[in-house]
Amino acid sequence: MGSSDTGLNNDDESATVSDDSNTETDSDMRTETYEECQSSHPPSVFVNDEKVLAFHSGQYYEAKVIRALYEGNKWGFFVHYTGWNKTWDEWVGTDRLLKHTEENVQKQKALKERLEMERKTKAVQAPQMKPKNSGVSRGRKRRNDSLNKEKDLVPLEKLVNLQIPSTLKKQLVDDCEFITHQSKLVKLPRTPNVQDICTKYCEYRSKKDVMMPESTAEIMKGLRCYFDKALPAMLLYKSERQQYTHAIRDDVSPSMVYGAEHLLRLFVKLPELLAHANIEEETLTELHQKLVHFLRFLQKNQSAFFLSTYHVPEDSEENTIKQDH
Repeated sequence: MGSSDTGLNNDDESATVSDDSNTETDSDMRTETYEECQSSHPPSVFVNDEKVLAFHSGQYYEAKVIRALYEGNKWGFFVHYTGWNKTWDEWVGTDRLLKHTEENVQKQKALKERLEMERKTKAVQAPQMKPKNSGVSRGRKRRNDSLNKEKDLVPLEKLVNLQIPSTLKKQLVDDCEFITHQSKLVKLPRTPNVQDICTKYCEYRSKKDVMMPESTAEIMKGLRCYFDKALPAMLLYKSERQQYTHAIRDDVSPSMVYGAEHLLRLFVKLPELLAHANIEEETLTELHQKLVHFLRFLQKNQSAFFLSTYHVPEDSEENTIKQDH
């Protein structure tokens, strides 16, 4: 789910096929569970079949509450994103839902516009990743890019469906909250860094499989390469760019400085990046399996690899001190 960054595109009819074959049976089950919960627990903010706005991968989407369940002293909601295939249905907490009001719809539109502006800014910076072509003039290239804009859009069926585990999705949401709303940053350099994590994964796989395929090491090498090139072009929030210019100097690779927080952002972009890589279907299937295993490895070591809190940049601290005085 999410913006075009996650591979979904509302113009792609294959992603908007709804399966309503079990609607009646599921609804009966959901209503019973919901009423039972309401009778014995604090009332829920959202009700079954309510139209809501659900937060996913940096944006709010129209959704419908399919099932509400009280568990672990809190309410959880199984939602269906309006217009999307049922494979995108998921459980979310109250913190990821908004009432479908005119005010919140305006917030949704404002956030979408801001993200579009950020994507346009990144698109301007992205050419630094592409090899130079001395045979094509800049003017001609601009015209070709404009004419082929629709052609460059990747159909959903060609995207690798990387299901990010729910706890890692929550990590992405928290990451966005720290950076964009609390004006905090990941303190650099990170330990372990991306290269360390990839090495640990290879060691982990070798223990589980003595005859670890060489392809695993190659995939980790390729993942670091993707990360090093993608980080400055599409994995940084605007407020992180100054930090990047100070942290990456003297030909130091980003994978030696940044850690799991930024590596996880890459997995949101990977489906679209891989779709442009012209990889054979058999190889892509194997790659998909390896990447899914790697995500599970990140999830298993989440507390060791990811920060629980971010830090306030020094300049922000200085400004706060000046204001207090």
